[in-house]
Amino acid sequence: MRVLDLQTILFTFFGGLGVFLFGIKYLGDGLQKIAGDKLRDILDKFTSNPVMGVLAGIVVTILIQTSTGTTVLTIGLVNAGFMTLSQAIGVIMGANIGTTVTAFIIGIKIEDYALPIIFIGTVLIFFFKNKKINNIGQAIFGFGALFFGLSLMGDGVEPLEGLPAFRDLTISVSENPILGVLIGTVFTVLVQSSSASIGLLQELYDQGAIELAAALPVLFGDNIGTTITAVLASLGASLAAKRAALTHVIFNVIGATIVIILIVPYTAMIGSIQEALNLNAPMTIAFAHGIFNVSNTIIQLPFVAVLAIIVTKLIPGQDTEIEYKAQHLDPSFIQRSPGVALGQAKAETLRMAEFAEKGLIESHKYLKTNHKRHAELTVQFEEAINNLDRKITDYLILISQRSLSDENSKLHSMLMDTVRDIERVGDHMENVMELVDYQMTNKVSMSEDAYTDMEEMFDLTIKTLHNAVSALENDNQEEAQEAAREVVKQEEQIDKMERKLRKKHILRVNEGRCSGSAGIVFVDIISNLERIGDHSVNIAEAVLQERE
Repeated sequence: MRVLDLQTILFTFFGGLGVFLFGIKYLGDGLQKIAGDKLRDILDKFTSNPVMGVLAGIVVTILIQTSTGTTVLTIGLVNAGFMTLSQAIGVIMGANIGTTVTAFIIGIKIEDYALPIIFIGTVLIFFFKNKKINNIGQAIFGFGALFFGLSLMGDGVEPLEGLPAFRDLTISVSENPILGVLIGTVFTVLVQSSSASIGLLQELYDQGAIELAAALPVLFGDNIGTTITAVLASLGASLAAKRAALTHVIFNVIGATIVIILIVPYTAMIGSIQEALNLNAPMTIAFAHGIFNVSNTIIQLPFVAVLAIIVTKLIPGQDTEIEYKAQHLDPSFIQRSPGVALGQAKAETLRMAEFAEKGLIESHKYLKTNHKRHAELTVQFEEAINNLDRKITDYLILISQRSLSDENSKLHSMLMDTVRDIERVGDHMENVMELVDYQMTNKVSMSEDAYTDMEEMFDLTIKTLHNAVSALENDNQEEAQEAAREVVKQEEQIDKMERKLRKKHILRVNEGRCSGSAGIVFVDIISNLERIGDHSVNIAEAVLQERE
């Protein structure tokens, strides 16, 4: 019978934990779909200083119900060059405050209404065809599942109160807070959700299975444990992203250390607040969590620059920086001097072309090494190209509304065409990266000959694109025309090479030296490289026409 009881306890607890985690994820995903691209916009636009970063972090975390999600999103923005390390630190601090909202929601104790809430969410998901209503239904369903999972977890841990071993453990934690911190950290690392571990803590305290003096150290450990997901998200990312993740760890460890030193007065203060406001057990933990994170942020916010210096010292080195935002497009020049404005547009177009060249090189390195960092950089360069494509095109449209000389009209037309061609180069280099991804995921093997052939075509395509960019950049008319004519010759070589390599590969497939899947990957890669050659010659011909 005892085995059956133990089995029931374990099944109920882990089933509840699973439902809770699913609820949190589903709620966050639903809210994220409702918010759309606004989350990224909030983080991108409202992080001009650390205080604004904190506010942005709070808002986004409340919207997606996970501080880890906000931190991972922030690391992505840092990795992509949209956000500096100092801005990211503010957002991470805000995320720690925002995540306390989940604990406050749990403190309201509406488990009794969990199943009706799940039903309402289900109705909105299955009986409506409107996408927005479906997303709202998903958020409501996740909200109900969160409380239902919490209720099951509570049923699972209820018998722990009567276990002597568990009572001894809580006494040990009360006497040795560091043990509690360790328990909280390990459990949060295992379940990958501080909301789940804090929710469990609220249930244990509610059931009387753990005293406040033992619960608080575990709570601070939960805060440290939640940083691990951010650390995992930064692996293989840029140096700036790794530094942002380390900042998250340092921020939470410093906060936990301070409060553990002051654990006796802090516990007494929370006890007083509980008594004064007549708080229930889960709400008491929520207050303890909220006060801890807000205080930690207030203490450390003035030292954002110091934190940035510390993590830069701990993770030294120069990072590959991709500045997404346009650097030369000053709207005031359009009114004052359209000619100068066109010069600004050309300078920005050259930046865009350099990104295309670097992105193509990264996709080539990805094929050679299969290192994920090269794939990430390819995507980042492609995103930067897309961003500049929109900005430069909008700028050129504004210039076209002014009166232009024949010479400036030629330059304007050339830039419009060139920007479009560079954007297409970005698409093709990303296609190559995705084909390498497909090859790795599906374990598609290719012969050495196939790799040698692709190397040869990559080298020629990179040289051709480089010469096209040189032709665009060079102010010396003769040198620019010479570079452009060289591109035309090289593009003819690329066309011939593509036809020759295609035939060679068909023979390899027929002879069984390469699989059918390898044939598709190979042909698609060289086809994308041939298209990059076409766009390179388009750029060169536009330069030739403009210089005539």
